[in-house]
Amino acid sequence: MFAQAPIAQGQSQFNAGIGLSSWGVPVYVGLDFGVHPDITLGAEASVRSYNRRWSDRRYSHSIIGISGNANYHLNRILEIPSNWNLYAGLNLGFYIWNSPDDYDGPRSSGLGVGAQVGGRYYFTDKFGINLEFGSGNAYSGGKLGISIKL
Repeated sequence: MFAQAPIAQGQSQFNAGIGLSSWGVPVYVGLDFGVHPDITLGAEASVRSYNRRWSDRRYSHSIIGISGNANYHLNRILEIPSNWNLYAGLNLGFYIWNSPDDYDGPRSSGLGVGAQVGGRYYFTDKFGINLEFGSGNAYSGGKLGISIKL
């Protein structure tokens, strides 16, 4: 079946998985909401921890992220079957970097802006897997997870 929206207007979708990053492996959960047949808006939360050597000591850090995204889904214009979902978009997030008090190495809390491109494959009408690549955000390498239409 061609030219159907992967997430219908007014429908929501739960996402969860792991990300790729140079600062540990983030775990994320998120929710997307269809606002137009080809556009979704979403929110996401992530957490990760990692260790780093600095000045001959090993430090443990954690990063918490909260972000929003907007994606344009290309299914209708590219006539992609509805069990596939190809999208691209932008995101804006805030990241809280927690480090030990005596750590004086690089760290950065604050606002992050990024872009992403991704795809999903739905095994059923409700359940699928997701692969996304991005830059300038919490998942600078990408992320892999599941998607469940609600």
